[in-house]
Amino acid sequence: MAIELKTPHDIQRELAGRFKARRLAMNLSQEGLATRSGVSWSSLKRFEYTGLIALDGLLKLALVLGCLADFDRVCVDGGTGFASKSLDELLREPKPRRKGRIK
Repeated sequence: MAIELKTPHDIQRELAGRFKARRLAMNLSQEGLATRSGVSWSSLKRFEYTGLIALDGLLKLALVLGCLADFDRVCVDGGTGFASKSLDELLREPKPRRKGRIK
């Protein structure tokens, strides 16, 4: 079973990249998106470079970029019946050996 763990920083950067790609696909400049969304240009610029933004700013950008409905699926059980393991459970699992002891 392969498990890919991402850090919050990884997710922030990926999300910022997706928002930037969507902005460019809509042929909007940073200034244009900032004006339309009500988010300051400096906040948008910081978001695209670092992934840091306030939640209300992120939602305003999503509204203008047409992806606000995507946030309805955050933290919702998809009805799959799949219960993922908690971080504590993952940490308790024995780690696979990477080296042998016998020389």
